[in-house]
Amino acid sequence: MTVHERTQVGIVGAGPAGLLLSHLLALGGVESVCVENRSRAYCETRQRAGMLESTTVELLRAVGLGARLDAEGLEHDGIYLQFDGERHHLNFRELTEGRRVTIYAQTEIVKDIIAARTADGAALEFEVSDTSVTGFDSGRPLLAYTDARGTRHEVRCDAIAGCDGFHGITRRSIPAGGLTMLAERSYPYAWLGILAAAPPSTDQVIYCRHENGFALHSMRTPEVGRLYLQVPADEEISRWPDERIWAELATRFALPGWSLTSGPVQQKSITPMRSFVAAPMRCARLFLAGDAAHIVPPTGAKGLNLAVADVAALATALIRLLRDGDPSLADAYSGYCLERVWRSVHLSWWMTSMLHIAPGQDQFESELQLAQLRHLVTSRSAAAALAETYTGYAPLRYDPSTRLDAARLWPSVA
Repeated sequence: MTVHERTQVGIVGAGPAGLLLSHLLALGGVESVCVENRSRAYCETRQRAGMLESTTVELLRAVGLGARLDAEGLEHDGIYLQFDGERHHLNFRELTEGRRVTIYAQTEIVKDIIAARTADGAALEFEVSDTSVTGFDSGRPLLAYTDARGTRHEVRCDAIAGCDGFHGITRRSIPAGGLTMLAERSYPYAWLGILAAAPPSTDQVIYCRHENGFALHSMRTPEVGRLYLQVPADEEISRWPDERIWAELATRFALPGWSLTSGPVQQKSITPMRSFVAAPMRCARLFLAGDAAHIVPPTGAKGLNLAVADVAALATALIRLLRDGDPSLADAYSGYCLERVWRSVHLSWWMTSMLHIAPGQDQFESELQLAQLRHLVTSRSAAAALAETYTGYAPLRYDPSTRLDAARLWPSVA
């Protein structure tokens, strides 16, 4: 049995990008269907990013998703950089005239949006299979999928949003020649990350360059730490029992008078490091957002924030296109987003290259890294440049109103 349906926007992927897009479209009076091949429980528990730019926080508050964020999020004025046995504080709040970053896990954002969309009676489908998108070069693309009960759905849409991540089906559905650029860089190391029932040993995130490799000390709550170690790209997680992880973290973060608090490891995983950009982020009536279009190494904390920036712009563009008949922002969507994407790709590449020890790295490369780090902690202008991009260098453009001039909303469109 096949059910034939109709909506305005078909959204593939119920991670933070797809869910937030559904929410923003609804605020602008545009209907959507959002489908996801994973279960709701999986989406609400998978550990991902946790550092939010000030611009991301402002948007979530503005669209009614800030209650738990404000109650439970941990505001940080900056970060610590540790190298050569010393730890230095960069105060982003002072360097940017008030901007901060906030620790609030992606899992919590997903829970917040799912709760809001469910309360609104949104069309959310989890555990779907055999998803396909076709006909997006016409005015009536088709989203097809089989739901968890085995019913086949064919949904006619005005537009389709690919928010299904790097391995999703939407980008791969674009025909040959539809993407003019697939830029990729793989790094020769990975991150071993743990979530631990251990109170954080720091008040703000620590980025540490050590001769043994990079380490990062973050947190999720005042009781739960999130910590990472640089490991080889082909590392087996079985080689890292909990005791070895804690010992290596203590070695890399070691400072006189400071100690690392350990505790039971709740989750453990290895994350590969890559940069990837696909362009354009639009093919006719198919629009890509988030990890479906670009990946950055987690060093710069940009992945989730880029996804939020994408869907803020995409929601506004689709509202203008589908409700008001104005294609100007949809036509400008890819170019507008890619400006922010490449700036974030550069920041993530730069921080990754500066803080990690590459296989076979020689003294010349090590001294260059240390020179960059010393410059950052002694030059206000250098520190301010990092702070500006790290905290969110430009406001997110979301406005569902009907009468905004395109040049005012997105100055680069004019």
